[in-house]
Amino acid sequence: MRYLSSIILVLSFSLSLFSQTPHGKSWKTDCKLCHSQEGWEVNRETLAFDHNTTEFLLHGQHKNVSCKLCHPTLVFSEAQQECSQCHTDIHSTTLGDDCAQCHSPQSWIVTNTTEIHQQSRFPLLGAHAMADCYDCHAAENFLRFEPLNVECIDCHRQDYMAATQPNHVTNNYSTSCEQCHELTAFDWSSSGINHVFFPLREGHAIGDCFKCHTSNSYSAISPDCIGCHQSDYNGSTNPNHQTAGLSQNCEACHSLKPGWKPANFDQHNEFFVIKGAHTSIATDCFACHEGDYANTHNTCFGCHASEYNNTTNPSHSAANFPTDCEACHTDNAWEPASFDHDGQYFPIYSGKHNGKWNLCADCHTNTSNYALFSCITCHEHNRTDTDKDHDEVADYVYESNSCLSCHPTGDD
Repeated sequence: MRYLSSIILVLSFSLSLFSQTPHGKSWKTDCKLCHSQEGWEVNRETLAFDHNTTEFLLHGQHKNVSCKLCHPTLVFSEAQQECSQCHTDIHSTTLGDDCAQCHSPQSWIVTNTTEIHQQSRFPLLGAHAMADCYDCHAAENFLRFEPLNVECIDCHRQDYMAATQPNHVTNNYSTSCEQCHELTAFDWSSSGINHVFFPLREGHAIGDCFKCHTSNSYSAISPDCIGCHQSDYNGSTNPNHQTAGLSQNCEACHSLKPGWKPANFDQHNEFFVIKGAHTSIATDCFACHEGDYANTHNTCFGCHASEYNNTTNPSHSAANFPTDCEACHTDNAWEPASFDHDGQYFPIYSGKHNGKWNLCADCHTNTSNYALFSCITCHEHNRTDTDKDHDEVADYVYESNSCLSCHPTGDD
């Protein structure tokens, strides 16, 4: 009886021992998801446990590794998700502990170094995108990438010290290289100069710095146009800027286009307002300025004397018309013209003569001379009767000018 009790005690202890799982007290998963009745060895081909139901999904190379590589104690709850818990940091923490910034579960090989670097505090632009990593990250091996300062001078102090055209040290130039040099450039020459303080565009898009910087100092130069273009101003002949007293502020008339053309003189309205028909010749200065911009007429007759003298219908010169063209014409065109005949000469649009004529030639029979007019050819009377009616009028003459002198309004 005593022997039987001992056997029962041993069996009870053995069953209790085998009922304990090596995966920890919190493990509740059914054993048959990983193990079979043939043995405890795990066959990955028949493994029914879905690791993707955990907080660590198996991607890439993690699908192929042995479970024990990540779970050496077999207590699954003790496994860590951080890369550094399983993988030795060959970079000696110089790149931080987030391996996923550069690496993926598929491979340790990094194929997008430049793209990754763009997310850092020093994006790789211009020549920096073509540089070898180890040109900047110098270390005792090719696996350490010590953090670097991001100021240009930290890497390019030797370039700064060696510069001679101009000498950066003697001229006390700033060590902030980006103030003068483009970060996207591939050299230190003029094509890589950050000239944003004076944009080099259009006519100023030149590659030879010494065209403007004639001395060895790049700071003592005026940003004003005349500072570089005084000789152009003095040598101008068409027009002569000096004799015309034109402003030395080149931007007032010129753009940055090469050759100084086209030019725009906004102050022209201060001398002569360009409007109406004159706008069609606004870009042709020589239509009015025949080589002399200082003494050009600013009256209509000053430019249009030939039109006045050659006009035949009517002949302005013969009719002794005023030379103030605006008295009859507008600046839109010569026609239609307005002529205040009633106010200045004889009322033909009002009074007894209103509607009594059709053409100017009815009274001005000589169309080549509108100073001549006829009263006696329009009215139905003869000289005998007219002389008789005026026999008591002193200084009477049977002549049109005499008619006008006594009848200036056409009334009796």
